[in-house]
Amino acid sequence: MERNKLFLLDAYALIYRSYYAFIRNPRVNSKGQNTSAIFGFVNTLEEVLRKENPSHIGVAFDPPGPTFRHLQAETYKAQREATPEDIKLSIPFIKQIIHAYNIPIIEVDGYEADDVIGTLAKRVDKDKFDVYMMTPDKDYGQLTEEHIFIYKPRYGSNDFDILDDKKVMEKYQLAHPCQMIDLLALMGDASDNIPGCPGVGPKTAQKLLAEFDSVENLLDNSDQLKGALQTKVRENREQILFSKFLATIKTDVPIEINDDELARKDINENAIKEIFDELEFRTLIARVLKQTPPAPASSQPIQGNLFAEMEETPQAETPQATAPHILYSPDDLATILTTPHTYTLIADEKEMTELNNRLCTESYVCFDTETTGMDALTSELVGMSFAVKEGEAFYVPVSPDRETAKRQVQLFKPFFEHEKIEKIGQNLKYDILALRKYDVVVKGKLFDTMIAHYLINPEIRHGMDYMAETYLRYRTIHIEELIGPRGKNQKSMREVDPATVLDYAAEDADVTLKLKNILAKEIHNNGLEQLLYDIEAPLVYVLADMEWTGVRLDLNALAELSEDMTKELHEVEKQIIELAGEAFNVNSPKQIGEILFDKMKIIDRPKKTKTGQYKTSEDELEKLRNKHPIIERILEQRGLKKLLSTYVDSFPTLINPQTGKIHTSFNQTVTATGRLSSTNPNLQNIPIRDDRGRKMRKVFVPDEGCTFVSADYSQIELRIMAHLSEDKNMVEAFNHGQDIHAATAAKIYKIPIEEVTGDMRRTAKTANFGIIYGITPFGLSERLGISRGEAKTIIDEYFTTFHDVKRYMETSIEKAREQGYVETIFGRKRFLPDINSKNGTVRGYAERNAINAPIQGSAADIIKMAMIRIFDRLSKENRKTKMILQVHDELNFNVPNDEVESVMKLIVEEMENAYKLIVPLKTDCGAGKNWLEAH
Repeated sequence: MERNKLFLLDAYALIYRSYYAFIRNPRVNSKGQNTSAIFGFVNTLEEVLRKENPSHIGVAFDPPGPTFRHLQAETYKAQREATPEDIKLSIPFIKQIIHAYNIPIIEVDGYEADDVIGTLAKRVDKDKFDVYMMTPDKDYGQLTEEHIFIYKPRYGSNDFDILDDKKVMEKYQLAHPCQMIDLLALMGDASDNIPGCPGVGPKTAQKLLAEFDSVENLLDNSDQLKGALQTKVRENREQILFSKFLATIKTDVPIEINDDELARKDINENAIKEIFDELEFRTLIARVLKQTPPAPASSQPIQGNLFAEMEETPQAETPQATAPHILYSPDDLATILTTPHTYTLIADEKEMTELNNRLCTESYVCFDTETTGMDALTSELVGMSFAVKEGEAFYVPVSPDRETAKRQVQLFKPFFEHEKIEKIGQNLKYDILALRKYDVVVKGKLFDTMIAHYLINPEIRHGMDYMAETYLRYRTIHIEELIGPRGKNQKSMREVDPATVLDYAAEDADVTLKLKNILAKEIHNNGLEQLLYDIEAPLVYVLADMEWTGVRLDLNALAELSEDMTKELHEVEKQIIELAGEAFNVNSPKQIGEILFDKMKIIDRPKKTKTGQYKTSEDELEKLRNKHPIIERILEQRGLKKLLSTYVDSFPTLINPQTGKIHTSFNQTVTATGRLSSTNPNLQNIPIRDDRGRKMRKVFVPDEGCTFVSADYSQIELRIMAHLSEDKNMVEAFNHGQDIHAATAAKIYKIPIEEVTGDMRRTAKTANFGIIYGITPFGLSERLGISRGEAKTIIDEYFTTFHDVKRYMETSIEKAREQGYVETIFGRKRFLPDINSKNGTVRGYAERNAINAPIQGSAADIIKMAMIRIFDRLSKENRKTKMILQVHDELNFNVPNDEVESVMKLIVEEMENAYKLIVPLKTDCGAGKNWLEAH
């Protein structure tokens, strides 16, 4: 007779494992919901059902209230970290899913899941059943016997180990499974706060049980022990006995459940699909419901190993969120073929005029442009689409003839330049730039769906296709369907018949309008209206103008710089080879490692990668800088090479042939903190701390008859810290116009500010910028080249001096733990899903973000406000000055010589009054014949 298989799952043990398997790469859906625990649990359940095909199954949960162990011991599990909020929010969904699978949930007040599983395992008829207790917890070993097994997740893989009583005894060196209780009573269990006997670990506990068999016999014969061990056992007698009580799984829980209730039943497919739809589990819908899996819409997050132990040292920067799976298969998604719509082609200029007249009567209009390429400044307009109400849109093809196209576009100039009509779009900066080439300057209030979605969910994708699938359950026509896949054979949009483009272009405007109607409500519900309408939307016009203007380069200075740096690079590489004592490829990380650690033996125990190669990254070498002169030369060589390849030698290729300038693209929806980034080229990463990086600024020059003006916020992040923390000493220093670093040094070293030396100020500066971002004594000692003891003293003195800064830091972390995010002074949110992680390194990263994200984000918001104020004032005063660059806390301008004095005053006024802090904002402003001189 074939035996039945009863699987009993320890829910919380598996949920925790699932959650932490994704801790570095959490699954976050379009609603900002962390679904890691749910997804992992369902994957685990599915794997067991598929692989083991149990005839009977049940899932045991711990009850919400205290158990008999908690009542007996207040400290039981007291030291365990609070359940992460993401797990708490996941439990109702997991229970719904289990119900939809028609699997019974077993939960008994006063008893843990271990006790429920232990009782059922011992009670069922072993003539009929093999019982598998599915859990990673070792304490279940005490329950094993013939026909009762542990189904344990295997370390390092998604497979499982099946442990019977013999394997348990062999694995833990026990004489019988019940000794597992005694083993835990002696060595303790930190996860359950079972104290055990201090100083007794697994090996000692195993030896004691081999000799005395049980805890009770050990205690009765403790006189046979010697030395310190005897003292430990005798002094902790009661604690050992109580630990055994805590470790013993009860097998007599008052529960009535029969075999039929545990029998496997068919799943409720409709209920499962409904829940998976809500959670956006597209691939699970396909797998669980046996549907044909759809092609992925974009890159998918990497599935973590559900049962791997957490590593102690994760990568330097743990991503806070990833692009979620898109939930629907193509059959589930609406398309243009299944959705009622009226899309109209506007082919002649009379119809264009009539359409413009209609648009001018509306309070809002969604529009989009189609162009010949991805760069708005070099591409030509192919057409424009408009939508005023959902389901209705118009497409206007534009002639390939330049003059005709300009006339056609200008027929819509009254609409585009109407300041009372709200303009809606997706990535409007691109459309604004595309239209400006036809002498149309878009005006009016903006609603950009890409930016709105970024404010709501800053760390996931903001593409229209993605949002259409997640918000509207709609699959758009993808551009590749019109122009073919990327590559040399891809067509231009201009080569496609306008009648074919109609549906694609009109759909873009229609879908964007639908998204706006949803996102506007979410913006309101999340309190983000000020951030959108007062900062991000007006900034679109500012950035478009900056990109349009561009910045001029001195090509002769650039060529000289390239020549000088190339010579320096060769000289440094020659020095490296001389210091190494042999020729080798200095650009090879592998050969660098072999030279440093095999031949020169710079340190005794160098770190290695997973492939066995020595780690020679910049971060690793920076730690070894003082070990040997060759390290400094290698770092110098890498810095030089990066400057040459990334900037000096690539700048000439980025110059627009029509303008003779470079036109970097400023990105509003990339960084989680709210700071702008730039691409083609990335000007945010030009180094400014060394002479070579500063020389890079020499090649940025103003137009003929103009001066380069640079304005930089002074210590804005420290001023924001003073504002947020309201620390008396820090506020006082800023309000009295003191040098904050000298003032800090004076407080730390307890001397008058006049006696502060240069070295003291340097130390205080490092402390000011490092400590508020969570630098440790080790980190500070490395940075300053001092002992850890000295670094700790500096940190202690710092927090004694600025005690409200410490309070602010602690409060920020607590708030983040409670609500899962922190905010800037303008309400910009930074979500921190790892803030309650049990992994100390991962949690520490989130805690540092809890402290610095409000500071960095507030600084980003303030400089954006300053940019808007300056742009508006320059416009109102009809100035010819142009803002051309934004780099971190610095703004740069191309200023006609006759406006320099008045504009510098204007810039300082607007920057220093962009926001009212409790300390003054201070701006340093300079002018020169290039960026280097101005700064």
